[in-house]
Amino acid sequence: MHLGEYQKLIEDIYYERDSGRGLEGTFLWFIEEVGELATALREGDEASKHEEFADCLAWLTTLASLSGVRMEDVVSKYAGGCPRCRATPCSCPTKQ
Repeated sequence: MHLGEYQKLIEDIYYERDSGRGLEGTFLWFIEEVGELATALREGDEASKHEEFADCLAWLTTLASLSGVRMEDVVSKYAGGCPRCRATPCSCPTKQ
């Protein structure tokens, strides 16, 4: 599934509910999911990591839709490599 198709699917499933909640309320749900992802990463449970990455992507996609942003347009930022040095892999100096 392409990112644009995925965004359309998430909109079909959740847009009405999420738009009723509004951008701020939806963002709070997203942050809660990020916390659940942090727990899954810390605990190392593969099934939980899989589930929480999926949830975070769905909520991030919903936030984009509510903001009028097409996810397939924003991925182009990294299409040419690192946005700063343009290299793949990134060759920017590492911050200490």
